[in-house]
Amino acid sequence: MTGKTWALVCAGALVAGLAGCSSSGGGDSDGKVTLTYAYWDEKNQGAAMKKIIEEFTRTHPSIEVKLQFTPNKEYWTKLQTAAAGGSAPDVFWMNGPRIGLYASQGALMPISDQIAQDKVDMGKFPKSLVDLYTIDGKQYGIPKDFDTIGLWYNKALFDAAKVAYPDASWTWDDVRAAAKKLTDPGKGVYGIGAMAWPQEVYYNTIFQAGGYVVSDDKKKSGYDDPATIEGLKFWKEFLDQKLSPSIQQMTDNDPIEMFKSGKLAMWYDGSYDAPQYAKTEGLDADVAPLPAGPKGKATVIHGLANVVYAKTKHPKEAWEFLKFLGSEQANKIQAESGAVIPAYEGLQDTWVKSMPNVHLQAFIDQLPDARPYPVSKNTAGWSAAEIDAITKAFSDGQDVGTVAKQFAATMNAALSQEK
Repeated sequence: MTGKTWALVCAGALVAGLAGCSSSGGGDSDGKVTLTYAYWDEKNQGAAMKKIIEEFTRTHPSIEVKLQFTPNKEYWTKLQTAAAGGSAPDVFWMNGPRIGLYASQGALMPISDQIAQDKVDMGKFPKSLVDLYTIDGKQYGIPKDFDTIGLWYNKALFDAAKVAYPDASWTWDDVRAAAKKLTDPGKGVYGIGAMAWPQEVYYNTIFQAGGYVVSDDKKKSGYDDPATIEGLKFWKEFLDQKLSPSIQQMTDNDPIEMFKSGKLAMWYDGSYDAPQYAKTEGLDADVAPLPAGPKGKATVIHGLANVVYAKTKHPKEAWEFLKFLGSEQANKIQAESGAVIPAYEGLQDTWVKSMPNVHLQAFIDQLPDARPYPVSKNTAGWSAAEIDAITKAFSDGQDVGTVAKQFAATMNAALSQEK
C-alpha cells in the first residue's frame, strides 16, 4: 500500500458500511456460490483483477466472483465498519499496517491449515512479506505484490537545465545540487516535491540517515533520534529554500499530477505508480534508484496480501479463490499488466518488460537495500498522528526537530498501549 493512501485512510472517520459488499449471499438455486472481492485500485489494477477472475471462473464454474471497488480514501473506514457489522467482503486486499489490528479483532480467517493441506508453497514469496502476514504463528494472507521506491525525473526538464540524469551513484548532495539548477520560478517549475508522505518520501531518508521509525521490539518511537531527525531535515531544506512547492500547494494540487504536468522535475514515488508516468502523453520520464544518504542506500519495501473474511458464508470457496490469487497464473496476469511487481518468485522480469520505455529494473535492483515498511501491532494507533506531525514539521516556520520530538512522546504513549 502506498504511504499517500495510508495517510488518507488513517485520517478518515468511520462511515457507513460497504454497500453491496455483504459476504452473506448464499448459493443460487443452481448451486452456484457468489463471492465478493474488494480492492481499491481500479485505475491501475482493475483490468488485471477482472482478467484474473475470468481465469478463475473458467476453471471454477460453480463460483462467481463479484468485484467490489472502493476508492482508497474510503476503503479502510468502510471495511472496518462492514467487518464489525458482519458484512465484509469474502476476500479483500490487506496491508501491513492493518494486519495486526484486523487479526486481533478476529476479522480474518487463519489459513495455515489450508496452506498445509493443499501444499501451497509459501517459499515462492518474499519471506519478509510472508512473515508480515503471520501473526502469533498463524498465517492470515497470501502475498499479492511488493513495491519499492525510486527517484522519478522529467528528462525534458533535465535536458533544458543541462543537468545529468540521476543514476545509481547519486547521493543526497547530487539531489540538492540538481534541485537548485532545475527550479525555475518564472515557469512555475520546482526541482523536487517534498510532500509529507511516509512510504514514498520521508521513511526512505530516515533509513538512509541511519534513523528508525519504530524499534525492532515495537516498543519505542525513533522520532527523537538525531539520525531520524536528519532524515526529515533533508526534505525541510527543499521546502525552506523554495525548491519544492509548499505543503499547502501540494495539498491543494496532487504532487503526482504536478510531476506529470511538468511542474516537478524530481519526485520520489513507488513502483505501483509506474503505469501513470509511462502512459502520460507528453511526459518523458524515467526512474533511477534512490540516492544514498549519510549511512548509505535504503528504500522502503511493502506489499499487499489477499485475505479471507472470518465470517464468510463460503470459507471453502473463498479459500479456493484466495489460493488462485496466489498462483503463478494470477501473478503473471498482474505482471503483464505492469501495475505492480508480482510477489510470486521469478515473475519480476515480466513486470520489468511490461513498460520498456521506463527503466523499471531500478526498482528490482534496490531489493538488497530494502527496508520493511515500519509497523507495530496497532499501527493505526499512531500513524494518523504521525502524518499530522510531519505535515506540521514540513510547514513554513516550523522546526523539524522540535515537532519530531513532540511526536515521539505521543507515539511512545500509543505503543505502550499495545498488548
